[in-house]
Amino acid sequence: MDKVVATAEEAVADTRDGATLAVGGFGLSGVPNVLIDALYELGVSGLKVVSNNCGAMDSGLAILLSAGRISRVTGSYIGGNREFARQYLAGELDVEMIPQGTLAERLRAGGCGIPAFYTPAGVGTQVADGGLPWRYDGRGGVALASPPKEVREFDGTDYVLEHGIRTDFALVRAARGDRHGNLVFNKSSRNFNPLAAMAGKVTIAEVEELVEPGELDPDAVHLPGIFVQRVVPLTPEQAGEKRIERRTISAPPARGTTR
Repeated sequence: MDKVVATAEEAVADTRDGATLAVGGFGLSGVPNVLIDALYELGVSGLKVVSNNCGAMDSGLAILLSAGRISRVTGSYIGGNREFARQYLAGELDVEMIPQGTLAERLRAGGCGIPAFYTPAGVGTQVADGGLPWRYDGRGGVALASPPKEVREFDGTDYVLEHGIRTDFALVRAARGDRHGNLVFNKSSRNFNPLAAMAGKVTIAEVEELVEPGELDPDAVHLPGIFVQRVVPLTPEQAGEKRIERRTISAPPARGTTR
């Protein structure tokens, strides 16, 4: 029952070229940076990643992306990641863009053993009709486009069929976790982490605080340990490293005025 692994390097050591990965995080919040760094040091390539976005500010998945280690991204958001956009438009990277809620549900469905489901999101668009560029040819043309999906009517409303997602591995970050793999996420860092964890056949969690079994209130557990196979406790320095994507502050009040 003790799922603790001493180091991130040991935890990801069996990851192979071409592996599929579900990775938690949203922007810079809740990203399993230590595990991603360990994958980079391992040197694996051809990775097929499922994540809301592909890193930001040269951190997270952006490290693997910039090194040419990722061959396919299934996600919802490119954002300000210029290298992500460059590789996609240059035909160096396959990208499947999915509505954010659909991505979340596809991960959850895969983890729950649900092979597919119907949703109204995307009906009447290229999401359902096909034709979304999955890969460009580097000259402005489309080398590979998404196929059409099954659309079915229920009670007078059309729905598109979406398939659940299962991956070889999942990488997530939690605020607290015990030796049995029960996890608690902190505020907005909860985001895609529980869903990614559910989708992985082997789920690896880096935890900021490791506690003993029984110390977590069962009602406070966000993800039960049945979905987690390996737990990596972080050092205080690793746990304390929290990057800010955009810092916004208000101007100081003029002298002699009060708020």
